[in-house]
Amino acid sequence: MAAVAKFLATTLALVPLVNAWGGPLLTLPYATYEGIYNTTTGVNSYYGIRYAQPPVGELRWQPPQDIELNNNYAAQEAIYAGTYGPECTQGVPFWSGPYTLPPAGSEDCLLLNIQVPANPTHDALPILLQIHGGGYTEGNGDGSPGDALIMQSKGNIVYVAIQYRLSAYGFMSSYEVRQNGVANAGLLDQRAAIQWTQRYARYFGGDPSKITIIGGSAGGGSVMSQLIMYGGVANPPFRAAIAEYPWWQPFKNDSTLETQYRQLLNAAGCTDIACLRALDETSLAIATQEVYISAYAAGSYGYGDFYFGPSVDGQIIADLPSNEFKQGHFSKVPLLVNRDGYEGVIFSNTSMTTQEEEIADLKNLFPYAGQSFINRLYELYPLSAFNSTFYHRAQWFGDFIIDCPAYYMASAMADAGVPAYKLLFYAGTELHGATGAYLYANNNDGTPAGNDTLGLIMKDWYLYLSLPGSLLPLRKLNRCPDPSRRA
Repeated sequence: MAAVAKFLATTLALVPLVNAWGGPLLTLPYATYEGIYNTTTGVNSYYGIRYAQPPVGELRWQPPQDIELNNNYAAQEAIYAGTYGPECTQGVPFWSGPYTLPPAGSEDCLLLNIQVPANPTHDALPILLQIHGGGYTEGNGDGSPGDALIMQSKGNIVYVAIQYRLSAYGFMSSYEVRQNGVANAGLLDQRAAIQWTQRYARYFGGDPSKITIIGGSAGGGSVMSQLIMYGGVANPPFRAAIAEYPWWQPFKNDSTLETQYRQLLNAAGCTDIACLRALDETSLAIATQEVYISAYAAGSYGYGDFYFGPSVDGQIIADLPSNEFKQGHFSKVPLLVNRDGYEGVIFSNTSMTTQEEEIADLKNLFPYAGQSFINRLYELYPLSAFNSTFYHRAQWFGDFIIDCPAYYMASAMADAGVPAYKLLFYAGTELHGATGAYLYANNNDGTPAGNDTLGLIMKDWYLYLSLPGSLLPLRKLNRCPDPSRRA
């Protein structure tokens, strides 16, 4: 790989570049990109940078292939990177709202966005790398831009946002897929993007040894998965992690994984994985969305569940996350984890009014749980303590999917003697994702939408973990974090 990169760099150096749009240039060993400069925020942005080969055709359900392995770039021409690239093919759970056929997005989507201060304070800045959320079935790298964080850091960080394969494309993990490809391809995409960032960090002013990964919801769940990947490696390609409201939806067992696969084969009119790989992009996208429709009608998944997601494959994810954290099988890096006040509300059905409906929903979410499980849940969450079935369901769902996982992660890291910070967020809407407006949005002057003071404090906490060493603290915090305190 190093030899290939050196050859490509030498080749590019011999060819005059055409700077067609007048924007800032990002020159990598194998290609040059032309981005855009934001005069308000002082940030140079490069969108839609490829980090891996398009995972199409025979590369479906295969590990991501390094972009350098098949370089087709024209050395004499800068590639315009001033607009976002395509998002990965989206999947919409039937309960969550309207969908389109074919669904939005593209398979050719293994892209990342890079944002750097136009006037950096150093030539090797810490990197904050965003893994987007969306239930592992929706979302893209464009939804949480880094301008506000770069501004508040006073030019002290680089921001990278990545994309990865979603829904059945990234998380189909049946036996045939494992035998003829790989499970958890979406997680491997994420790891490949982090490693790409490490390889090329110095070309855009980043320090490859100071990458902090961050993500919210399924992005937070992805941060968790990166921590336990391969049983928790001693030297992961990141130095710290921020898991916002980490989404741990039920990990499907082998029986359900086989059901998912059969449902996709039936929807696509196929009998094996070779047929699925031979399908055109539109046909596969439609078949994948049809699985969400038919599987919900069949009770294969419940309200609030996104159906496809990470699973235990024995290697990439060796065991259930709760077991991995209990046994110390995770990468030991500084961790910030948070949760919002009312995590389960937006994932609960407002039309649910009876206990019978709730129990039916429980059985869809936990198809292999017995009556003793249901009885115990009602002991822990007595209906008499809530004024409606909806709020009862919202409470235990939020605890199960996010609140308890946040506690597990912070406690396990603290027990391992690693700095761990746990934040409870009761501001704004207090609903799932409420922190976003205080971290990423700005009103063209660097202030967040909503409570400006809270937004400044929030960003400081996140930057505190992202900026190691002498750069801290950026401003005088009301109270310095004490990682020795219990989560």
